[in-house]
Amino acid sequence: MTSLLNAILVIVLVLNLFALGASRIQAVIRIVAAQGVLLSVIPLLVPQHLGLPTLLVVVATMAIKGLIIPGIMVRALRDAAIKREVEPLIGRLPTTIMGAAAILLALVFADQLPLAAQHEGSLLVPAALATVLVGFILLTTRIIALNQIVGYLVLENGIFLFGMLLVEAMPLVVEFGVLLDLVVGIFVICIIVNHINRAFSSLDTRRLASLKEGPWPS
Repeated sequence: MTSLLNAILVIVLVLNLFALGASRIQAVIRIVAAQGVLLSVIPLLVPQHLGLPTLLVVVATMAIKGLIIPGIMVRALRDAAIKREVEPLIGRLPTTIMGAAAILLALVFADQLPLAAQHEGSLLVPAALATVLVGFILLTTRIIALNQIVGYLVLENGIFLFGMLLVEAMPLVVEFGVLLDLVVGIFVICIIVNHINRAFSSLDTRRLASLKEGPWPS
Protein backbone atom coordinates (compact mmCIF):
# COMPACT_ATOMS: atom_id res chain seq x y z
CA MET A 1 0.00 0.00 0.00
CA THR A 2 2.78 2.43 0.93
CA SER A 3 4.55 1.98 -2.41
CA LEU A 4 1.31 2.63 -4.33
CA LEU A 5 0.57 5.66 -2.14
CA ASN A 6 4.06 7.07 -2.74
CA ALA A 7 3.72 6.50 -6.50
CA ILE A 8 0.47 8.50 -6.53
CA LEU A 9 2.05 11.28 -4.46
CA VAL A 10 5.03 11.50 -6.84
CA ILE A 11 2.61 11.99 -9.74
CA VAL A 12 0.81 14.67 -7.70
CA LEU A 13 4.12 16.51 -7.19
CA VAL A 14 4.92 16.29 -10.91
CA LEU A 15 1.48 17.69 -11.74
CA ASN A 16 2.27 20.63 -9.44
CA LEU A 17 5.21 21.49 -11.70
CA PHE A 18 3.10 21.06 -14.84
CA ALA A 19 0.50 23.47 -13.39
CA LEU A 20 3.23 26.07 -12.84
CA GLY A 21 4.66 25.65 -16.35
CA ALA A 22 1.46 25.44 -18.43
CA SER A 23 0.40 28.56 -20.31
CA ARG A 24 -3.10 27.54 -21.46
CA ILE A 25 -5.65 28.01 -18.69
CA GLN A 26 -7.75 25.05 -19.82
CA ALA A 27 -4.67 22.82 -19.61
CA VAL A 28 -4.03 24.02 -16.05
CA ILE A 29 -7.66 23.24 -15.13
CA ARG A 30 -7.27 19.72 -16.52
CA ILE A 31 -4.02 19.22 -14.63
CA VAL A 32 -5.63 20.20 -11.34
CA ALA A 33 -8.65 17.99 -12.14
CA ALA A 34 -6.32 15.02 -12.69
CA GLN A 35 -4.56 15.85 -9.44
CA GLY A 36 -7.89 15.91 -7.62
CA VAL A 37 -8.87 12.51 -9.02
CA LEU A 38 -5.57 11.02 -7.84
CA LEU A 39 -5.99 12.54 -4.38
CA SER A 40 -9.51 11.13 -4.10
CA VAL A 41 -8.07 7.59 -4.14
CA ILE A 42 -5.74 8.21 -1.19
CA PRO A 43 -8.35 7.56 1.57
CA LEU A 44 -8.54 3.96 0.28
CA LEU A 45 -4.82 3.58 0.94
CA VAL A 46 -4.91 4.85 4.53
CA PRO A 47 -4.63 1.78 6.80
CA GLN A 48 -7.63 0.66 8.85
CA HIS A 49 -10.02 3.20 7.33
CA LEU A 50 -11.58 1.17 4.51
CA GLY A 51 -15.35 1.02 4.73
CA LEU A 52 -18.59 2.27 3.23
CA PRO A 53 -18.17 5.89 4.51
CA THR A 54 -14.66 5.96 3.02
CA LEU A 55 -15.93 4.68 -0.33
CA LEU A 56 -18.66 7.32 -0.37
CA VAL A 57 -16.13 10.07 0.34
CA VAL A 58 -13.84 8.73 -2.42
CA VAL A 59 -16.64 8.76 -5.00
CA ALA A 60 -17.84 12.21 -3.91
CA THR A 61 -14.31 13.63 -3.93
CA MET A 62 -13.62 12.20 -7.39
CA ALA A 63 -16.86 13.69 -8.74
CA ILE A 64 -16.32 17.09 -7.13
CA LYS A 65 -12.60 17.52 -7.85
CA GLY A 66 -12.55 15.73 -11.19
CA LEU A 67 -15.86 16.76 -12.78
CA ILE A 68 -17.97 19.40 -11.02
CA ILE A 69 -15.35 22.03 -10.17
CA PRO A 70 -13.45 21.71 -13.50
CA GLY A 71 -16.80 21.90 -15.33
CA ILE A 72 -17.70 25.14 -13.54
CA MET A 73 -14.30 26.63 -14.33
CA VAL A 74 -14.32 25.56 -18.00
CA ARG A 75 -17.71 27.20 -18.41
CA ALA A 76 -16.41 30.40 -16.81
CA LEU A 77 -13.37 30.22 -19.11
CA ARG A 78 -15.63 29.81 -22.15
CA ASP A 79 -17.74 32.79 -21.11
CA ALA A 80 -14.62 34.92 -20.66
CA ALA A 81 -13.32 33.89 -24.10
CA ILE A 82 -9.66 33.71 -23.08
CA LYS A 83 -7.16 30.91 -23.61
CA ARG A 84 -3.93 31.77 -21.86
CA GLU A 85 -2.28 34.18 -19.45
CA VAL A 86 0.15 36.25 -21.46
CA GLU A 87 2.00 38.22 -18.80
CA PRO A 88 2.06 36.63 -15.32
CA LEU A 89 3.70 38.62 -12.54
CA ILE A 90 6.57 36.14 -12.56
CA GLY A 91 7.38 34.07 -15.66
CA ARG A 92 6.47 30.40 -15.92
CA LEU A 93 10.06 29.16 -15.94
CA PRO A 94 11.02 31.06 -12.75
CA THR A 95 7.82 29.93 -11.00
CA THR A 96 8.46 26.33 -12.07
CA ILE A 97 11.94 26.60 -10.57
CA MET A 98 10.37 28.05 -7.41
CA GLY A 99 7.96 25.11 -7.33
CA ALA A 100 10.80 22.61 -7.72
CA ALA A 101 12.67 24.36 -4.89
CA ALA A 102 9.54 24.22 -2.72
CA ILE A 103 9.21 20.47 -3.36
CA LEU A 104 12.89 19.95 -2.54
CA LEU A 105 12.61 21.95 0.69
CA ALA A 106 9.49 19.99 1.65
CA LEU A 107 11.32 16.69 1.09
CA VAL A 108 14.30 17.87 3.14
CA PHE A 109 12.48 19.43 6.09
CA ALA A 110 9.34 17.28 6.32
CA ASP A 111 11.12 14.72 8.51
CA GLN A 112 11.47 17.36 11.20
CA LEU A 113 7.70 17.75 11.58
CA PRO A 114 5.97 15.78 14.37
CA LEU A 115 3.55 14.14 11.92
CA ALA A 116 6.43 12.57 9.97
CA ALA A 117 7.16 10.09 12.77
CA GLN A 118 3.63 8.65 12.43
CA HIS A 119 3.98 8.18 8.65
CA GLU A 120 7.52 6.91 8.30
CA GLY A 121 8.33 5.74 4.77
CA SER A 122 5.42 7.69 3.31
CA LEU A 123 5.57 10.87 1.21
CA LEU A 124 2.31 12.22 2.66
CA VAL A 125 3.95 14.90 4.79
CA PRO A 126 6.33 16.35 2.14
CA ALA A 127 3.68 16.07 -0.59
CA ALA A 128 1.12 17.92 1.53
CA LEU A 129 3.60 20.67 2.43
CA ALA A 130 4.90 21.02 -1.14
CA THR A 131 1.38 21.18 -2.63
CA VAL A 132 0.39 23.94 -0.21
CA LEU A 133 3.52 25.92 -1.16
CA VAL A 134 2.87 25.47 -4.89
CA GLY A 135 -0.70 26.68 -4.34
CA PHE A 136 0.64 29.85 -2.71
CA ILE A 137 3.03 30.36 -5.64
CA LEU A 138 0.17 30.12 -8.14
CA LEU A 139 -2.00 32.46 -6.09
CA THR A 140 0.65 35.16 -5.81
CA THR A 141 2.28 35.05 -9.26
CA ARG A 142 -0.74 34.91 -11.56
CA ILE A 143 -2.87 37.90 -12.56
CA ILE A 144 -5.76 36.17 -14.37
CA ALA A 145 -8.55 35.45 -11.91
CA LEU A 146 -9.15 31.88 -13.14
CA ASN A 147 -5.48 31.00 -12.67
CA GLN A 148 -5.71 32.35 -9.14
CA ILE A 149 -8.69 30.06 -8.56
CA VAL A 150 -6.52 27.18 -9.75
CA GLY A 151 -3.93 28.23 -7.17
CA TYR A 152 -6.63 28.11 -4.52
CA LEU A 153 -7.59 24.59 -5.66
CA VAL A 154 -3.98 23.38 -5.49
CA LEU A 155 -3.74 24.89 -2.03
CA GLU A 156 -6.89 23.02 -1.02
CA ASN A 157 -5.42 19.80 -2.41
CA GLY A 158 -2.48 20.25 -0.06
CA ILE A 159 -4.87 20.82 2.84
CA PHE A 160 -6.72 17.64 1.78
CA LEU A 161 -3.45 15.73 2.09
CA PHE A 162 -2.89 17.21 5.54
CA GLY A 163 -6.39 15.98 6.37
CA MET A 164 -5.25 12.46 5.48
CA LEU A 165 -2.45 12.87 8.03
CA LEU A 166 -5.03 13.71 10.69
CA VAL A 167 -7.69 11.25 9.60
CA GLU A 168 -7.97 9.71 13.09
CA ALA A 169 -8.63 13.08 14.72
CA MET A 170 -10.64 14.52 11.81
CA PRO A 171 -13.06 11.97 10.31
CA LEU A 172 -13.63 11.79 6.57
CA VAL A 173 -17.11 13.20 7.10
CA VAL A 174 -15.46 16.51 7.96
CA GLU A 175 -13.43 16.28 4.72
CA PHE A 176 -16.66 15.77 2.80
CA GLY A 177 -18.15 18.88 4.41
CA VAL A 178 -15.08 20.86 3.39
CA LEU A 179 -15.50 19.64 -0.19
CA LEU A 180 -19.08 20.88 -0.30
CA ASP A 181 -17.94 24.27 0.99
CA LEU A 182 -15.27 24.25 -1.73
CA VAL A 183 -17.86 23.68 -4.47
CA VAL A 184 -20.01 26.54 -3.21
CA GLY A 185 -16.94 28.79 -2.95
CA ILE A 186 -15.75 28.02 -6.49
CA PHE A 187 -19.27 28.54 -7.85
CA VAL A 188 -19.50 31.97 -6.22
CA ILE A 189 -15.98 32.92 -7.32
CA CYS A 190 -16.76 31.98 -10.94
CA ILE A 191 -19.85 34.20 -10.82
CA ILE A 192 -17.65 37.03 -9.57
CA VAL A 193 -15.14 36.30 -12.34
CA ASN A 194 -17.96 36.58 -14.89
CA HIS A 195 -18.94 40.00 -13.49
CA ILE A 196 -15.29 41.13 -13.55
CA ASN A 197 -15.04 40.14 -17.22
CA ARG A 198 -18.24 42.02 -18.08
CA ALA A 199 -17.12 45.16 -16.24
CA PHE A 200 -13.53 45.31 -17.49
CA SER A 201 -13.56 43.06 -20.62
CA SER A 202 -10.61 41.33 -18.95
CA LEU A 203 -9.84 38.92 -16.10
CA ASP A 204 -6.67 40.79 -15.15
CA THR A 205 -7.12 41.31 -11.39
CA ARG A 206 -4.86 44.37 -11.50
CA ARG A 207 -7.75 46.25 -13.12
CA LEU A 208 -9.62 46.02 -9.83
CA ALA A 209 -7.32 48.78 -8.58
CA SER A 210 -9.48 51.18 -10.58
CA LEU A 211 -12.25 50.57 -8.04
CA LYS A 212 -10.26 52.28 -5.29
CA GLU A 213 -11.83 55.42 -3.94
CA GLY A 214 -10.14 58.58 -5.04
CA PRO A 215 -9.21 61.49 -2.75
CA TRP A 216 -12.04 63.41 -1.18
CA PRO A 217 -12.72 66.73 -2.93
CA SER A 218 -11.42 69.72 -0.99
